[in-house]
Amino acid sequence: MMRGWRAIALTAVLAALASGAGTWISASWVLSRREPPSLHDIVHHDLKLSADQLSRIEVIEARFAARRPALEAAVRAANLELARAIEQSDGDSPQVQAAVDHFHMAMGVLQKETLGHVFEMRSVLTPEQADLFDARVVAALAPGEN
Repeated sequence: MMRGWRAIALTAVLAALASGAGTWISASWVLSRREPPSLHDIVHHDLKLSADQLSRIEVIEARFAARRPALEAAVRAANLELARAIEQSDGDSPQVQAAVDHFHMAMGVLQKETLGHVFEMRSVLTPEQADLFDARVVAALAPGEN
């Protein structure tokens, strides 16, 4: 009878250890895969902005925030156009290719305007802040490459 209890206790201990190890591995994996900081976080938390810099950055951010929804709507509309073209075609048709080109154009405009926004904010920074800003932006764009 004592042997049965030992086996049960050993099984419980091994199960607890395996569970703990699995939890630790999962948590480590999730934490290593977390999202890079946003541009807002980089500017407002990583850089020590002066009051003047903060004021100028806020104007730049407000201007881009007003423009961004239209840019994103254009990307969504182009994506919908592509979906409809695929739905209505029987393969890689001229309509599908035109929709792909339209989608790439909309994405390109969004990316170019976003980069313009990034460089406009960068122009407000001191050389030291700009170096840190650049390093964080590059790390966000190419995680694990540095």
